[in-house]
Amino acid sequence: MRRPRRKYESKYKPWLEFKGKAILGEGRAKLLRQIHELSSIRSAAEKLSIPYRSAWEHIRKIERAIGTPVIKTYRGGAEGGGGAELTEKGEQVLNEYERYKQYLEVLSSEEEFGNASLSLYMKIGAQNRLKGVVKGLEKDEVTASVRIEVETPAVITALITTNALEELNLKAGDSVETVIKATEVKVSKT
Repeated sequence: MRRPRRKYESKYKPWLEFKGKAILGEGRAKLLRQIHELSSIRSAAEKLSIPYRSAWEHIRKIERAIGTPVIKTYRGGAEGGGGAELTEKGEQVLNEYERYKQYLEVLSSEEEFGNASLSLYMKIGAQNRLKGVVKGLEKDEVTASVRIEVETPAVITALITTNALEELNLKAGDSVETVIKATEVKVSKT
């Protein structure tokens, strides 16, 4: 039996706040995403069609609100070569925004709002899930490599952020579940 179509569309504008101050909405998230991808504030501003000065103002507003830098810049020489990258805190803030936005997208696409829960966020087909055991971990400042022996048996290596590694509190020997997507492998503790 088909469910009746919804009469109204749900809309939302996600943003993150810190101590009551808005720090990141879609516009600033796009800016941080482009800086991360292009390694340049100027190139990010050009791609988003905003003035370079405005890009810096947005960055400074985020940094003032959270009290720490979100961008690290490199000076170029006489022939250029400068650049920019997100700091660990910048990546953390952007990742948190992206997770929140993705969660809201799933919720807003649901036919029945009353039964919406966090489990909707992880709605994935069984063919993409593999249970296994962590066989090894390698960690640097930003990313961690997690080797997982799956029940098939095979070993899968997932590259995850160190924040995710710490949030999951993974140790060699832990039972985990991997979720294979077209662009990434996700890990959740079982």
